Amino acid sequence: MSTVTDATNSTSAATSAAASSTTGSNTTVNESDFLQLLIAQMKNQDPLDPVDGTQYVSELAQFSSLEQLQNLNTNMTTSIDANETLTESIDNTLAANLIGQKVEVSSSGVTYSGQASTEIGYTLPSTAADVTLTITNSSGAEVRTMTGLPTSAGNNQVSWDFTDDNGSTLPQGTYTFSLSANDSSGNSITPTLFTTGTIQAVNYTSSGTTFTINGSTYNQSDVLELLGTSSSSSSSTSGGN
Repeated sequence: MSTVTDATNSTSAATSAAASSTTGSNTTVNESDFLQLLIAQMKNQDPLDPVDGTQYVSELAQFSSLEQLQNLNTNMTTSIDANETLTESIDNTLAANLIGQKVEVSSSGVTYSGQASTEIGYTLPSTAADVTLTITNSSGAEVRTMTGLPTSAGNNQVSWDFTDDNGSTLPQGTYTFSLSANDSSGNSITPTLFTTGTIQAVNYTSSGTTFTINGSTYNQSDVLELLGTSSSSSSSTSGGN
C-alpha cells in the first residue's frame, strides 16, 4: 500500500516541480515545458492505475493543434504588419506626387495668410431659389455676407478676396463659412461646403499623412476630387453682394 502512496506522492511532487519551473518570470507553458510535465507524469504514474495511453496521444494532439494555431496567429500578425507598412509606404509615395495639384477639399473655413483670394465651393442637392453665404472671423463676428449666388443643383463656386462688406481687406487669420439656401417654396435646402486649392505640401505625421492646402492642414480623407491643372467646370461668381 505504501508503494501506491509513494508513487502517487512522487507524481504530485514531480508534476508540481515541473510546473513550478514554468512559473515565476514566465507564466506561459511552451512546448518544452509541456513535454517535461508529460514525462514527469509518465515516470511517476500510479503503477496500480496507470494512465491510459490514448490519454497521452490526446494530450499531445491537443498541444500540437494549439501550437499550430499560435504559429499561424504569429505568422498572420507578421504578414498584416508587413502589408500595412507596404501600404503606408505606397500611400506616402503617391501623396508626394500630388504636390502642385489643384483639388477640391471638404472644408467650411480658410486661413488667410496674404493670398489674393480663395474659392469657396458648395453643392446643392436641388435647384435653389436663393443662396446666402455668411463669413465669420475667429471671434465669431460676421464680416461678410454674400447674396445672389449661383442656385443650380450640383457644384457651384464663389471667389472671395478677403474683404468685408465695406470692401476693406480683412486682417490675416482664420475665417469660417456658413451657407443657407431655400427652394422656390421657401423650404430650406442643406448644401455641402468645400474649397478649391492647390496642395502645397505633404506632411507625414504619427496619425497619418496630411496635406497643406490654402495654408491649412487637411487629412487625405478630406480631399473630394483631384482637378489637376484644368479649370473647374462648375458654375462660379466673383462675389455677389
